Amino acid sequence: MIQPFDTQPGIVSVTSGYTGGHVPNPTYEQVLSHTTGHTEAVKIEFDPTLMPYEKLVEIYWQQTDPTDALGQFEDRGDNYRPVIFYTSEEQKRTAEKSREALQKSGRFTEPIVTTIEPAATFYEAEDYHQDFYKKDPERYKESHTNRANFIKENW
Repeated sequence: MIQPFDTQPGIVSVTSGYTGGHVPNPTYEQVLSHTTGHTEAVKIEFDPTLMPYEKLVEIYWQQTDPTDALGQFEDRGDNYRPVIFYTSEEQKRTAEKSREALQKSGRFTEPIVTTIEPAATFYEAEDYHQDFYKKDPERYKESHTNRANFIKENW
């Protein structure tokens, strides 16, 4: 999920991590066990004069299957659920308005199930999770074939 954001103007940083759970400083293995309540997420620091929040949400929609509540493509489980986190009421309204517009667009026949939730404590993932698409481009490409096909078909 980092690559589509990382390459945009106005993005200061994109960090992989975990949020929303009840275990402090979880490891990847703990999150994968489905016992921590965390969701895998990315924390995006951005310059809103160059990259408005609306654009971030638009990019997000084009990277996920917003109709799949049980994970994303080959990544299955509640820790991969589709969710947009917000840090202000303005961001919340923007995300909700965008979700509503996507549902009304008719692009998807199934309901949009992506949740919109307040940002919670974010725990940075281990170093080997950061910039995975740069560190192992062949494996990244192989593991994202279903995502790439979905994007081509729907966007």
